[in-house]
Amino acid sequence: MLPDEQASPEQMEILRRMTPAQRWHAAHRLYWTARRHKAAFLRAQHSDWSEQQVEQTVRRIFLHART
Repeated sequence: MLPDEQASPEQMEILRRMTPAQRWHAAHRLYWTARRHKAAFLRAQHSDWSEQQVEQTVRRIFLHART
């Protein structure tokens, strides 16, 4: 993780106070938001692609994503 990607002490405290279910829900929302953003980027870059091509590419990208 890059130094500027570190959570602030305030963010860490908020995360510590969350229940496991709340943390899971936040992670779940973040994951699907990232997928929507990637799809929007691909649509902008490849305006000739069908929705199926966009979705297949997003699926492939996230399937092989690494942290």
